[in-house]
Amino acid sequence: MEEFVKIAVLENGFEAQVLESILAERGVPHFMRSYHDTAYDGLYQALKGWGHVSAPPSHREEIIEILYDLRKEAERTESSAITE
Repeated sequence: MEEFVKIAVLENGFEAQVLESILAERGVPHFMRSYHDTAYDGLYQALKGWGHVSAPPSHREEIIEILYDLRKEAERTESSAITE
C-alpha cells in the first residue's frame, strides 16, 4: 500500500463533498481531513481552508485536475449568477 501525502487544501465543505464523491466513484484511494476544531468553533477553517485531501502520490495529478475543474465550474457558475 502506498503512503498517503497531502495533495491539496480544500476551500469549503461543498467542494470537499463533491470531490469525495468523484474520487469514490473513480476508485481513487483518498482521505479527507477537516480543519474544524470544536474547541475553537471552526476558527481555523476560516484561516486555513476547510481541510485537505490526502492520497498516494501516484494519484496527485488526477486529483489536482479534478479539483481544478471543480473550481473552474464553480467560478463560472458564480460569475453567471452575478450577471443575471
